Amino acid sequence: MNALETRNTYGAIETNPIGSGYHNIDRSITIGWDDSRLGRITRLRLISDFGYPFWDVSYCHGELKDGTPCRIRLPFSELPKGRALRATIIEAARRDGIYAKGLGIFDAISSLI
Repeated sequence: MNALETRNTYGAIETNPIGSGYHNIDRSITIGWDDSRLGRITRLRLISDFGYPFWDVSYCHGELKDGTPCRIRLPFSELPKGRALRATIIEAARRDGIYAKGLGIFDAISSLI
């Protein structure tokens, strides 16, 4: 495990854990990741099992340019583990005409395995 990983009481390993109250924030607005109102992605939650080669996308949250929290619809529901994860996100972003790194998606990844 690295400094950003924790092991919970059930033995699961989590990267970039969140504090309490995070899920109490009103995110009643849902937009696509290619919506021009999107300012940044704040959390991309990925879940998987040991030995399974893909991550399931649990949810994606972000903020509009005015700071309003929102849910984000992504063009994928699973991503490959390993190096192909970043490449798959970049490829999908290029297809949709957006700059994934500029949205902060790579800094917002949180995983649970």
